[in-house]
Amino acid sequence: MDEVLHVEVENEVALVVMNRPESRNALNSLLLGGLRASLRSLDERADVRAIVLTGADPAFCAGLDLKELAAGGRISSGADDGHPFPPDMATPVIGAVNGPAVTGGLEIALACDLLIASDRASFADTHARVGILPGWGLSVELPRAIGVRRARQMSFTGNYVHAQQALTWGLVNEVVPHDALVERAKALGRDMATVPAAASAAMKRLYWATHAVTAGDALVVEKEVTRQWSASGGFDPQRLADSRAEIQARGSEQK
Repeated sequence: MDEVLHVEVENEVALVVMNRPESRNALNSLLLGGLRASLRSLDERADVRAIVLTGADPAFCAGLDLKELAAGGRISSGADDGHPFPPDMATPVIGAVNGPAVTGGLEIALACDLLIASDRASFADTHARVGILPGWGLSVELPRAIGVRRARQMSFTGNYVHAQQALTWGLVNEVVPHDALVERAKALGRDMATVPAAASAAMKRLYWATHAVTAGDALVVEKEVTRQWSASGGFDPQRLADSRAEIQARGSEQK
């Protein structure tokens, strides 16, 4: 796994690098299974509060390894659903998109909680062009991110959307100079590490639960999750009082 995936942890932020640069980080079974196993392991560590996922230059991820597929190989993460991300992760994942994120690579990007893009990043859905259909949620997540008509444009043409256009469309949160990408993603991870772990995990569960249903149902889910959070002792009035000055100071610093 060390050959195709590099993992390091510093200041409660894990950096996971897909490391098959000669194949533009295309997903073979070793990388796909290793990615899922590493994310699960990191999610279970108390000293990891955020995960930054990126690729070894020049690409983020070119999707499934078509050479392995063409040779009759079955590429799998080893899990029943085949997805590169384990379900119900509590730890936020920041995608640091350093180059092309194509097809399965785009699906991996969409599975992240937020995306920071290098000015060299680009995004494309070429499923139809290569005669396959998405299986990791692209047909749901892409239109939710950029709108159904823009999603259809990407899927029906296979054309690339470059970083600034991706920012305009709402596909990514920020675009930064290439050399600043990983550090910017880590900085956001360190910000996330300052939020109480239980509250952060509950907030992530809440976003994904409401994301999976209609707007009306989402309000019901939100009320129930919030009720459970309060009933379990998650809401601490003293913590709120103690945090007020800290939050106000952060607001002043970030103006």
